[in-house]
Amino acid sequence: MSERKIIYLINPISGTRKKDKIRKMIERESKSRGIYFSIVSTKANGDYEELRDLVIQQSITDIILVGGDGTVNQVVSALRDLQVRFGIIPVGSGNGLARAAGIPIQAEAALSLVFEGTSSRVDAFMVNNRFSCMLSGLGLDASVAHEFANASRRGLISYTQQSIVQFFKAQPYQFEIVLDQVSFFTDAFFISIANSNQFGNQFTIAPQASIRDGLLDIVIVQKMSKAKLPFAMLKQIRGNNRLQELVADMSQKNIIYFQTPSITIRNLKLAPLHIDGEPAETAPSFDIHLIKDCFELIQPTEKFT
Repeated sequence: MSERKIIYLINPISGTRKKDKIRKMIERESKSRGIYFSIVSTKANGDYEELRDLVIQQSITDIILVGGDGTVNQVVSALRDLQVRFGIIPVGSGNGLARAAGIPIQAEAALSLVFEGTSSRVDAFMVNNRFSCMLSGLGLDASVAHEFANASRRGLISYTQQSIVQFFKAQPYQFEIVLDQVSFFTDAFFISIANSNQFGNQFTIAPQASIRDGLLDIVIVQKMSKAKLPFAMLKQIRGNNRLQELVADMSQKNIIYFQTPSITIRNLKLAPLHIDGEPAETAPSFDIHLIKDCFELIQPTEKFT
């Protein structure tokens, strides 16, 4: 791509930070570099056909998303087939994809990266017909996402409060896991399907996950006593659980952690679902597969070395 033409998409309601200051910073810094740009708001209904036409007509080179993981999911899902780079100025509640990609959380540094960073193609995946660029899940974490979406306040404190409430209410769900070479049943508090290594806010659920390795990291937190659950999760978060081969003694493990490019999960008790932290409609079965090199993302240069 030659001369840069940027559209900044600002989600006016994501996260807790005021957007006016960020908007003024974007205008100032883009003008100082002589870059053609425009600023528009995201669409709550996810309809980006007009923006698609604008990108094509004006030969836009970059779409920069000022929002959280839900914003990234919605826009990239709609426009990923276009020949554009995507960038992130993370102002959401968790910012999991930005953190996994090494994008600074501070708005000023993230904007500098937009101008100075290098882009590379990264993976994403599909959950039935739903697009996911970061992490999706069934069970307890999805319950938190559903309650958090209805909370009067956003931010880490509100998310933590909902997590505690849902933890005490949580009961295991029944699933059947189907892979190419093996299938098994499990009672699990939740299942995470991860393309990036965290939920957000530096909460690392899949330590070995990478947004460009061509694999999904699957974390199954199986039925155990509530007293053991925090300690099992701490072990997983710290990266003390190694990737596993699926063998006969899986029922003896508190957490099953493995990688695969595709998986089918039969959701026998209709556990709730989240897609990139946003509540989504559940289903009796999910066919999940990775999309290798799905879209171009601006990241720090050192991420590619």
